[in-house]
This record gives sequence, C-alpha cells and structure tokens, in this order.
Amino acid sequence: MKKYFLNLFLIMISLSALAQQHKQITLEDIWQNGTFTQKTVQAVNWMKDGAFYTSLKDDKIVKHQVTDGAVVATLYDPAKDGIAIDDYSLSADEQKILIVTGFEAIYRRSGRAENYLYDLKTKELRKLSTKGKQQFATLSPDGKKVAFVRNNNLFVVDLESMTESPVTKDGKTNEIINGAGDWVYEEELSLSKAFEWSGDSQKLAFYRFDESQVQTYNMQKWGKLYPEDYKFKYPKAGEANAKVKIMVYSLSDAKTLSIDTGTETDLYIARINWTNDFNLLSVRRLNRLQNKLEILHANATTGATSVVWTDQSDTYIDIDAVDELVYLPDNKGFITLSERSGYKHLYQFDMEGKLTKTLTSGNWQVDKFYGLDQTKQVLYFTSTESSATETSATEASATEVSPLERHLYSLKLVDDSPKKKGKKVTIFEPIKTKLSTQKGWHSANFSTDYQYFILYHSSADSPNFITLHKAPNGEQVKILEDNQALKTKLADYEVIKKEFFNFKTSENIALNGWMIKPQGFDATKKYPVLMFVYGGPGSQTVMNAWDARDFYWYQVLAQKGYIIVSVDNRGTGGRGVGFQKSTYKQLGKYETLDQIEAAKYLAKMPFVEPTRIGIWGWSYGGYMSSNCIMQGADVFKTAIAVAPVTSWRYYDSIYTERYLQTPQQNASGYDDNSPINHVNKLKGNYFLIHGTGDDNVHFQNAVMLEDALIKANKQFRSFYYPNKSHGISGGNTRLHLYTMMTAFLVENL
Repeated sequence: MKKYFLNLFLIMISLSALAQQHKQITLEDIWQNGTFTQKTVQAVNWMKDGAFYTSLKDDKIVKHQVTDGAVVATLYDPAKDGIAIDDYSLSADEQKILIVTGFEAIYRRSGRAENYLYDLKTKELRKLSTKGKQQFATLSPDGKKVAFVRNNNLFVVDLESMTESPVTKDGKTNEIINGAGDWVYEEELSLSKAFEWSGDSQKLAFYRFDESQVQTYNMQKWGKLYPEDYKFKYPKAGEANAKVKIMVYSLSDAKTLSIDTGTETDLYIARINWTNDFNLLSVRRLNRLQNKLEILHANATTGATSVVWTDQSDTYIDIDAVDELVYLPDNKGFITLSERSGYKHLYQFDMEGKLTKTLTSGNWQVDKFYGLDQTKQVLYFTSTESSATETSATEASATEVSPLERHLYSLKLVDDSPKKKGKKVTIFEPIKTKLSTQKGWHSANFSTDYQYFILYHSSADSPNFITLHKAPNGEQVKILEDNQALKTKLADYEVIKKEFFNFKTSENIALNGWMIKPQGFDATKKYPVLMFVYGGPGSQTVMNAWDARDFYWYQVLAQKGYIIVSVDNRGTGGRGVGFQKSTYKQLGKYETLDQIEAAKYLAKMPFVEPTRIGIWGWSYGGYMSSNCIMQGADVFKTAIAVAPVTSWRYYDSIYTERYLQTPQQNASGYDDNSPINHVNKLKGNYFLIHGTGDDNVHFQNAVMLEDALIKANKQFRSFYYPNKSHGISGGNTRLHLYTMMTAFLVENL
C-alpha cells in the first residue's frame, strides 16, 4: 500500500512539474512579438490558363507552377531599379505588369501611390505619370491603356505614347469626385474604385459624386504647435448625401454621356459593371432606405435604361446582394442572391428579369458566391449547410445546418451525362456537391478559368490548413500550408480551447455561445466572467473557426482566473432573415436584452461568481457593452467600451438608415437605446476608450457620452489615443491598450 501511494505521489509531482513547464502567454507575445501569428497563402494572382500563378516572393514578382508551387520564372526583380513593390497586376495578355509603389493610405480601402509599367518583352520600366501620385490605376482589358484618379479627376494614359488625357476636369476636394467613392460609399458599400473598363477597352463607366451639399466633419490632428484641421464630407443619419451620377466616356470620340438612373436623386448606386455585351452596362440602384434593390440595364451609347429586376424587403436588403451578380454566356441571363424565401439563396433569371431557376433552397443560407465556370456550367459557393454530399439542389431534406460553420459547394447547372436512345427525357435539376470535408470554417480562391481552387480551412481547435484542389470534383493536389510550426509552438503553452454551448432565453430564443475556462479550472470554485460582444447586424463572434489575437488575450485572462464567454444575440448572421432582421428599427433593444439574459444564464452556473460578471466590446460592441452596463446595471459589474457608437444620430447615413430608417422617420429607434439616455442607471465600473483621429466612429461619440455621465454625476474612467483611427493601432498602441484593459479588469472585476 505504501508503494502504491508513493507511486501516486510521484505521478502527481510529475504532472505538476509538467504543468509548470508550460509557458505563460504574455501581452508582448501577442502585440509586440507576433509569436502566435498564423501563416496563410495570400496575394495569389492566377494566370489566365490556370496552370500558373504569380506572387511576390523575396520582393520579386515570380511565376509559380500551380501543382507544386515551384518558381518557374522571375518576371520582375525591382532591385535593379531601386523601387519597392507594394502591389501589382498583370495585363490581360500577361505581357505587361502594372507596379504599385510608395502607397499612402487614405481611408480603409483607399490610397494613393506611384505606378510603373514593366514590359515583359522589352524589359523596359516606365513611370505612369510625373504629375503626382494616383489612385486605383487599372489596365484596360487590351493592355494598351491605364485609367486612374488624381485630385478627384479621372485620367487615361495611352501606353504607346505615354500621353495622359483627362476624362474629367471638374474634380474638387470636398465638392466633386470623379472615379472614386466618397467616404460613406467606401466605408459602407465597399466601393472605393468607382470606374470600370468595358470589355472592348473602348469605354469607361464611372461615378460622379457631387458632395457639395454634404455636411463637413472637422477632425483635429495633434502634434504641431497649432493643431491641424482635417475636414472631410461625412453624411450623418438623416442628413444630405452626395448626388451620384453614372457617366460613360467613349475613348473613340472623347465624349461623355450620363446614364439615366431615374428622377429620384436621393438614392444609392450600389454597383456598376459591364455585362457580356460591351455596350450594355449593369447598374444596381438602391433606394435611400435600402429596402428596394433594382438591376438596371443601360445602353452605353444612348444612356437609356430599363429596370429588369427588383428585390424588395419589409426591412432591408442585405448588402451582399449588390456584389453577388454573374451574367451568363451570350447574356442569356444572370445569377444573383435574394432573401425572398427567408434565407439567402441563389436564383437564375433571364435578361428581362424572369425567374428561370431556383438554384439553392432550404432553411440554410448561401454565404459567399464565388462565381460561375461558364465553360463547364458549374457555380461555387459557401453556405451554412454542412452535411450534403451530392444531391439535387431541390432536395433540402436530411441536411445539417450550422451557423457556426461554412462549407464549400459546387452546383452543376447542365446535364452532360451520356444519353441513351429511348431514354425518357426528364428536366435536369442542378446537382449540388459538397467539396469541403472537415468540420469548421471554409473559404476559397478560384483560378480565373476555374481549373483549380485554394481551400482555406480552420476550426476553433486548429489554425489555417490550406490546400490546393482541382475543380470541379475537389480532388486535393497538395497541402500549401499546415501551420505545423504554430501548432508545435502552441504545444509549449497551456491553451484553453473554446467550449461551444447554447441556451434558450426567457422569450424562448435559442442563442449560441462559446466559453474559455480558466487554467486549472476547478468546478467546485467560483470564477469571474468577462463577456465579449460585437452583436451588430449580420455579424458573428460564435464560429467554429480559428481566432485572431484577441483569443490569445483571453488566454492571458484565463491564466489570471477569468472565464471568457461570447454569445451571438438576435440580429447576428447565419440564421436567416427572421433572426437577423428582428432588430430592424430598434437597434440595441433585443441585442441588449439577449446579452443580459446570457449573463443571467451564466450567473446560475455553479462555478460562476454571479456578482463578478463583466462585458467588453469594440465599435458596435462598445455600443453594446455600454448599454449592458447601464440597462443591465444589476447584472454587470464592469464594462469596457472601445470606440463605441453612443448615439446612432452621430453615425453615417448608409449604415444607420439601413437598420433604423432616418431620425426624422424613427426618432425613438435612435434614442431609446442610446447609452447617452441611460447614464443615470450606471452602477458598475465603466471604462470608455477612443481614438481622437477616428474618421469612422467619431470621437464626438465619446465626448457626448462623457458629458452626459458628468451631468448625471456618474464616476467612470476614460482614455483617448491621440490621432488614432478606429483601429487604434500602430507602434506600441495595441500593447499599451491591452495592458491598460487587463489592469482595469484585474482591479475592477
């Protein structure tokens, strides 16, 4: 018996020693050293035959063989010319390279740079322009010209003569923009480059923004003796937007015509693109309330248009619908997304807008439409359906659906199987095949000819696993990146995995969540909880996918004895129209109720200390954490709000009105759940953080909330980051921020 206890004692000592051997994750590991950065495969530029791709490798533009990734040629080495490559693109004939260097960011998706043309035949490098940096330089399809924007005007350069010709001349800062998106289009419609070459390179379709009537926002830049004013046009909810026109410039006669987009000018032109007819332009028109989306077909010679398709909603149109549009060969029709069934699905229409095929259906939704292989008539998409193998697209039964996962599918549109004589002719139903095999989150990158695709997979337990596959059957060719080095490194640390759970609220609403328990978790003890929330429309934080750097911060907190939890409230994505759009016209109401219910659910767990539940969030999440500490004052002890919206009256028109209508139409929707109007309820520890250079969620939001808190005689803590934008980053900024937030939690939770 003594020997037994001795052996048991030795085993316990060994286990204890093993546990002590685990390294502790530090904030410096995360925010300074990049210790846990996962590898990926990016900047893959597929070549037209699909058998090769190009990439930047060791600052050189090189050509790879797809099947093994081997470098078969160096296309350009910038060392001899003394330039650094920020980005590049190849001409359609792959004989010229447009090189971007000296890039300067403007906003989230825009910037200006110097551009060079390198000729692969002559080995000659030429500077595109000597008159200042350019935006969005783009080669024409025939490779003979480049269009770009400079100082709010659109230009074309003839590459044979290097002659620069202005397409517009009326561009003026804070008044007229040609060929580039204004602030709100760039931020909320992801439209920064606002021009498109026609397929025959003979025309340029472009946006003209008249923002002269848009109110100006003034943001100070600190550092000099006298702060510098930075003024830009920012339309807040209910205020004047820019007036938008679509123009078509003909290179043959240097004439410009205006496309007829209707008599109503208070609307959005969400996208333009050329159809397979080089004289037919597709225009996506969205009304200001964003509950009516129309596809217009425009004659690029006359400017005349006709409405061919309309999608309407009682709430709002999901913005993904403006991107997911593909025209069939010979303009025989088009494929697009709609939520008309209550879930986002793919539909096929003829050119007059008549429905010809329902391509996908079921109580699940398409997440991303990757396009159509027009040769094989196979399209590709990811969705929340997770257990189909190969079925008719109309067979929606016996499928597993999970908003926590995304899976890749192909959909075969034509029957190319051999026909037997005398066989009864039946109507062919599109055949859907699941191409992803592992549980978790998938996305893809297809070659231009759809011969190959790169599949990106991760799960909550495993970082990026990236493979190359043949299309359309999905046969794996090779592993491109397995992140084994990161997995090996993580084995040296005690990393606590997420545990997924779900529960029902008092309103019988099922919500999904995950939990990270403390190191050395003991179910007989009680622990404090920090909840993380974002909660905005269509977003998700509860996913079976590998997390970014915040996940490692949660490990630091787990080392300190905290439980970390995140719950997706009503309004979040992946669960269909009913769940996502239930928050329409009343942002913050149901989201806050759900987070309070989640906290109450956690408080009943035997290992949770119910008086020590906190919550934090950034941006929309900061809006949510502010509401929770105020409206849920008896539930939450502590909250951190980073760069929060504090009143939707201060935010931009496109995003806010999509979910709330205008303040003039729905004042209560703006005010009822503004944290500013609930400051008198604050009881716990509140920390408000913002960047003074935030062009997105203005510092005004923090100032006005602080003013209200002071008037209510409420104590709180605040901190501002000079000149930092919405991301609050650069240098030691993130390390400083997370060190400060960690100390606040240790002190107050």
